[in-house]
This record gives sequence, C-alpha cells and structure tokens, in this order.
Amino acid sequence: MTDAALTPLGAGFFAAARDRLRARAEAAGLDGLLLLRAPNLAYATGLFLSANERPMGVWLPVAGEPILMLPGLERENAEGTGLSDLRFYDEFPDELPAVLWMLAQIGRKSIAIDLLDASLLDAARDRLIRLDLTDHAMLERAIKQPEEIALTAEAAGFADLFLTRLQAAAGDIIAQGGTEADLMADAMTHARGALMTKHKAAFTGTPMGITASVHSGPRAALPHGAVLERTPQPGETVIAGIGASLGGYHAESGVTLIVGEISAEQRRIMQAMTACDDAAVAACANGKTCTAANEAALETLREAGLGAAIRHRIGHGMGLEGHEAPWLAPGDPTPIQPNMIFSNEPGVYRPGRDGYRTINTMIVTETGVDVPSRFQHNTPIDARVIAL
Repeated sequence: MTDAALTPLGAGFFAAARDRLRARAEAAGLDGLLLLRAPNLAYATGLFLSANERPMGVWLPVAGEPILMLPGLERENAEGTGLSDLRFYDEFPDELPAVLWMLAQIGRKSIAIDLLDASLLDAARDRLIRLDLTDHAMLERAIKQPEEIALTAEAAGFADLFLTRLQAAAGDIIAQGGTEADLMADAMTHARGALMTKHKAAFTGTPMGITASVHSGPRAALPHGAVLERTPQPGETVIAGIGASLGGYHAESGVTLIVGEISAEQRRIMQAMTACDDAAVAACANGKTCTAANEAALETLREAGLGAAIRHRIGHGMGLEGHEAPWLAPGDPTPIQPNMIFSNEPGVYRPGRDGYRTINTMIVTETGVDVPSRFQHNTPIDARVIAL
C-alpha cells in the first residue's frame, strides 16, 4: 500500500478520457460512440451507477458536446457529472425501447455502440447508415493512465493484507474447530476494516471493497467452489483468492497455504507454479501476444507433468472490471503493451485430492513488469504454512 494520499479520479481525467474516445471514433470514420456498458459509462463520465434493467448511455460525438441519457429517476446523479446536455426517458421498458430513443436523440447515422441486445439489431440498423459494434471504449481502457495504475497498486496492498491476516490467524481458528467460512470472515473483517479506515472518507461514493474465497482439501480442486463450513485438516492445501477495489479499480492477490508441514510433493507443485508465474511475467515483459503469454506460462506446468491438472487460462485484464479484456488466454491475439494490467494465476487442480492457485497483479511497464501484489514475494514457499 502506498503512503501518498490518493483521491478519486477527477473531472480532468474523465474529460481526457472523452477526448481519447472521440479520437478513436474519428480514426474509425464514425460520427461518434454510444456507450451503454456501465464500466464504459463510468470511464467517460465518472458515473458509477448500477445499470439494473434500465439502459443508461453517453453519446460522444467527434464534434459537439456529449449527451448523457438516463432514466428520469437518475436526474440528480446525472447533474453531478458536470456534463451540460442531459436527457431523460420516463421508464423501462416503455413503448419505444430506450436504446432506440437514444438513437433518435443523437440524430447521427454512423455510430459505434458497445452493447446492443440482439432483439434491437434490425431496428437499430434501420435507423443508421453504419452500425459498428466494436467496443472502442474497452480498447481504450486496456491501456491504463497513471491515475488508474496508482489506484490498482493501492488496492493490491489490501488484497495482500487479507492473506497476511489469514496466515497469521488461521492456526488458532482451525485449532478451535474454525471453518473455511470462519477463516474468510476473520481476514475479510481485518482487510476491509483497514481499507475503510484509510480511504473511506476520500472515496465514499465510488466502488471500493474486498471479495474473497477460501477453499481447502479436496474442495481446493474446484476453482470456483463455494466457501463451506468445513474445517481444514493437517496436511491439506488452503487456497485463498482475494480481489480488492479502490475508486472503482481492481487488483487481485492469492496464495496456497499448507496446514502444518509441506510435503515433498506439495513443494514440487508449488515450485512449478512459481516457474509458471515467472514465465507469465517474462512473456508480458517481452511484449508477446496475450495468447503467447498464456501458452508460455502454462507450458511450464506441462513440463512439470501437471498438464492434466490445468483448468484455466493464466490470467485476465483488470481495471474498472475485476475481469476485463485483454485476456491472457487462447484466442486473444492482442499484443501486450506498457500500462496494461493483468492477473497472473497459475493453477493446479486434482479433483478428489487437492488444489493449488496463486494470484499476482501485473502492471506492464516500458522496461518490464511491476508486481504490486507482494505477499508471495515476501513469503517464500517453505514459509507458506499454517502453523498448528
């Protein structure tokens, strides 16, 4: 966690973001962009609202003023953005779908829309000369600005804080018959309390918080298993995966701990996962494509004889969404560039037996990769134990 005072993104950030998005629209030969996805709306306006079923949108023309278009019940929230052209529809679903109402308000014929229900596709095409369904805002969001990177790096420290508390307190909790749910609740209270103590005053009104999962023993073989009232047993693995957010920006940290002593087989697997983590960092630092980085990282697990235990990609982008493009996965040819942010998640899963996963946040720089997640760096494999 940084010591410098951080503040939420300000009006200047959002104005600059709109300018970059306008430039993308102009380069694509469009009249402008209609942004409907909630993270894109937040990126362009600073408006962090739950979309629910009522569509919200902002029109960013290449020339002219933005138009913010919301349901009428959000009038006061719209006025807080500082945008001058605010327009409201009555209710959802209404006789004229809100997105088609927005197109009528815009009155332009060459538009990109980042999200469109298939049921509205024909009607939208009938109203336009050119409909571009590229998410231009997500392409822009993939390259983070310094203010965004600072928030992500700070969030990573609170994800680490959960892990530090978990390792310190887990032995006593388990000795008293405590469960996965108890372990998670204790560490969650600690990390969230620290986050709120430091940042609540400045960041009230923006998304911030901690999410977590704790799985043990055979349950650790389920990457997205439920947290249970199950007491971890000596010799078992305990996986903790933590997400933290500050000012709307996400980071992740995670580790595999062993209850009691680490066996030779457990150490071998954990060493292979460290090699996998290192390979992902090297691939990102070398500017490989996302697909190539995924392959380079997972190949280390295959070389260690763990190929059959791979269940998922090595990572994903992070920012205004906990999981967002680009994807360190098969099928994403995006070249990795400075100021992209990714998770790095080596995983080994052996159903009915055990599971292992670590998570670091990676920030790609001009000279390499910064890793603001520090728990693994500060806790060597042989120290990743829960002492009973």
